[in-house]
Amino acid sequence: MNIATKYFPIFVLIASVFTLLKPELFVWFSGNWITFGLGLIMLGMGVTLEAKDFTNILKSPFYVFIGVLLQFTIMPLLGWSIGLILNLPTFFAVGLILVASCPGGTASNVITYIARGDLALSVTMTSVSTLFSVIATPILTWILAGNKINVNALGLFISTIQVVVFPVFLGVLLNKILPFFTKKIRSIFVVLAVACIVLIVASVIGSSRKAILSSGWKLVVSVFLLHFLGFLLGYIFSKIFTKNEIVSRTVSIEVGMQNSGLGVVLAKNNFSDPLVAVPSAISSLFHSLIASVLASYWQKKEKNREKFPFFKKIFVK
Repeated sequence: MNIATKYFPIFVLIASVFTLLKPELFVWFSGNWITFGLGLIMLGMGVTLEAKDFTNILKSPFYVFIGVLLQFTIMPLLGWSIGLILNLPTFFAVGLILVASCPGGTASNVITYIARGDLALSVTMTSVSTLFSVIATPILTWILAGNKINVNALGLFISTIQVVVFPVFLGVLLNKILPFFTKKIRSIFVVLAVACIVLIVASVIGSSRKAILSSGWKLVVSVFLLHFLGFLLGYIFSKIFTKNEIVSRTVSIEVGMQNSGLGVVLAKNNFSDPLVAVPSAISSLFHSLIASVLASYWQKKEKNREKFPFFKKIFVK
């Protein structure tokens, strides 16, 4: 794990603060740059995958099914409920539903590694939820936000294919054809992915600075609650269904962390109001910070278990 991934939340936090103070530092990264950046992130994810990774579904289909099911039920319903309860403005409410309907974030694999979760399961869940999002994200957004604003489900579907399926497929193909080359450039892709996420978040926050500052506590609280409850409920329900501590940690991280970059691109490309993208940008900051705290806690917990094996049954069932 390199510096880029280890300090990823800190980079996002610093960039978010700077863009609120001096938006011109980051707002240039907009339009096609954001789409290109997300495509690069997804290509990097594809490069880390092999066709055989998807066969992990056959090894633990129940865990993957539970994880993906919770991903596309807990988060979208939370996004809809929180927006309704806090009476968010329409553009923010729709943006919250959109990011809540996105698949798991690629950074979840790094967090799972730190938290001593099941990395293979994390990679498989991220891959499956990402591919499933081609259908799930447009439909869920249309169902939950359609009464608030005109949702272009077909546009969301096409955009998801362009910025998710194609880059991931290309990455897997490159890994198949040029395995030695892709192994050498994986670390480069990780750094580029972190840089792109930071730039995307800072750009959207900077360009929507006035709306964010004037929105008060509601927007901040709504995004925080979305992810906090996502992590919490993801852990609780997966623990109920699987009775497995390591799997529950992994599912919690996958459910709580969204592909916020995808949310930004879908919002920018398919909604006329640029403010719909704001919850996705803030989402990246909050889920990264919450996940980092959780990962640190679970890592220490696992180290204590290893140090004091007598208490193994207390820490890991």
